[in-house]
Amino acid sequence: MFTKFMSTASLIAMIATPVFADPPHDAFDVAEDHTSFSFAPAPVDADGMPAHGNPFVTQGYIYPAGTLSGGEAGVLENGDPAYPAKVLGTWTCDGWFVGDAMRTTSGTWLISRQVFEFKDGDILISQGPEKADIGESYERPITGATGVFAENDGDVTQTLLGFTEFMGVNVRFELGDTQHSARIASEKHMSTGG
Repeated sequence: MFTKFMSTASLIAMIATPVFADPPHDAFDVAEDHTSFSFAPAPVDADGMPAHGNPFVTQGYIYPAGTLSGGEAGVLENGDPAYPAKVLGTWTCDGWFVGDAMRTTSGTWLISRQVFEFKDGDILISQGPEKADIGESYERPITGATGVFAENDGDVTQTLLGFTEFMGVNVRFELGDTQHSARIASEKHMSTGG
């Protein structure tokens, strides 16, 4: 009787716990690797920085949400992650500078595609405008996804946290699908045989 009760109690605990646990990819921070930023030779402004219409590509590291809250760089001067044990995956961003490009202080400065490749194989893609306003949150559409993101066709909220001393960006992303949290936890739990 006691064994049967413990087995039932253990089963209930194993099923219930993941549903209420924080999902792994509901929100995350990105630290741009400033050594990976590349842009075309033209058009550029008088300072040699990208101007309107200049294409670019850059990469960075995905960290758990809150890792970069205090203004931490997230990337060392040589381009290595500052917190290697916390890296969840790789971020790649490509697109075009628009408007006043690198001189923009408010409003849209980029049109970009962002690809988030997580170490567990899940991929999330977002495409749209990016704002230069530090601390302002705005939504971007999710345009592609695999793994636990596969059914999420909603949006992702992006917030520019600021720039590092190496001029890399720090950004926070939060999924807009309110049911995504439960779905991620449930799918992760089921895939582990819980």
